[in-house]
Amino acid sequence: MRDFDRGLNARGVRGAKLIGEHIRQHGVRWDLLIASPAARVQRTLEAALPALSPHYDKRLYLADADTLLEVLRGAGDADSVLIAGHNPGLQDLLFALVPPSEENDLFDEASIKFPTASFAVLELAIDDWSNLAKETGKLVHFARPRDLDPTLGPELA
Repeated sequence: MRDFDRGLNARGVRGAKLIGEHIRQHGVRWDLLIASPAARVQRTLEAALPALSPHYDKRLYLADADTLLEVLRGAGDADSVLIAGHNPGLQDLLFALVPPSEENDLFDEASIKFPTASFAVLELAIDDWSNLAKETGKLVHFARPRDLDPTLGPELA
């Protein structure tokens, strides 16, 4: 099976559902959801946020931070955007957007491990997506499935 076509295992579906409930409870809303069309991203979104209608963008499949920045710069008049993609690109995007002066405990946790179905909320010091640049963000929320249910953490040998 091609990597692009790989889905989620039962543990991944469980983690996605749990993080979806967390997102709903957290109350974050967005105007636009841009997602990789890879099967595992589609299955994650179906399990976590089934009511949403993603805009699938093939550029997000295994995208690096620079590509993710380019995609976000095209977000138009959306006030807030959710982007669903892959690592290491998403973690590298976080590293690119958060300047050293804004690093905090949440950033430290995201630096340690940013696994599948992680949810990060950044506030950006921009007025228009076209102005998105490196070091314009602050991480204000971060959650991983294992933070919500320790049995979803790494398996010990």
